[in-house]
Amino acid sequence: MGAITHTRLGFDDLTGWAADDHHAALVVFRNTCDVAADARLRELAKVDATDPRNFFETYFEPVLISDGAPMLFTGYFEPELTGSRQRSEAFPHPVLAVPSDLTSETPYLTRREIEQDMALAESGLALAWLADPLDLFFLQVQGSGRIWLAEGGLMRVGFAARNGHAYTSIGKMLVARGAVAGDAISVDAIRDWVHANGAAGRALLWENESYVFFREIRDVPADQGPLGAMNRSVTADRSIAVDPQFTPLGAPVWIEKSGADPINRLMVAQDTGSAIKGAQRADIFFGTGDVAGQQAGSVSDPGRMVVLMPKRAA
Repeated sequence: MGAITHTRLGFDDLTGWAADDHHAALVVFRNTCDVAADARLRELAKVDATDPRNFFETYFEPVLISDGAPMLFTGYFEPELTGSRQRSEAFPHPVLAVPSDLTSETPYLTRREIEQDMALAESGLALAWLADPLDLFFLQVQGSGRIWLAEGGLMRVGFAARNGHAYTSIGKMLVARGAVAGDAISVDAIRDWVHANGAAGRALLWENESYVFFREIRDVPADQGPLGAMNRSVTADRSIAVDPQFTPLGAPVWIEKSGADPINRLMVAQDTGSAIKGAQRADIFFGTGDVAGQQAGSVSDPGRMVVLMPKRAA
């Protein structure tokens, strides 16, 4: 990581700024600004914004924050899975709640240790059970999900804690080993390789020692997105996960994503992720279900993002 630089820009420097739906961005901004750590963002919750574009241009200044690394946009989504509240041959893989002896001071058991031992699941910590270990793995990568239960009904789960071990991308490992071509890596390619390689496939999952524990989400309406890092629902195509070391949670962020499907849009930083590290790094939330998953899985694009900083803080 290089030196951190902050470059002030004008709104005219933002490609496509005038054409965006500023009202849609304002609605999403209002959803979390009142709980932002930045006091100026909280104060802006009180401002009457009858003209959304003018609101952003009046109270914010675009700032390009860089640490020397190139911009990388990826995507995430809320998966929909099939599972059960009861363990069975059909559903042998547990979605675990937080263990009572988990602390933030020391790393906990690794993914391999948790899954080989099964003591946590047998102690009553299983919220639900899934059919495929990859469903559990990718649920943990996404951080939230909806589980359609064999008994009937729907369970929503959200991130509660992690075990303190570093996240390792198994996709990057497959590319580095030459098992999958770099331009062909995707969730489907990873699934195919893991399923085709038996014990070696399961061992690959264990290379990522990071493990996520969940909580059941009961108070979020079905028509709203999963809870982000600010404990409010994130919004498809308007919420992003960022590194809060550089981008304040709750701040508006202008993104200019290139690639096959360019996006120039005002988003709001409302989430974080273990793989989202750096000043020019963002994960775009695409929504719920398979279509959103296909959209999210196809994104690995350059560009830039510009944080709209409250003027007093800029």
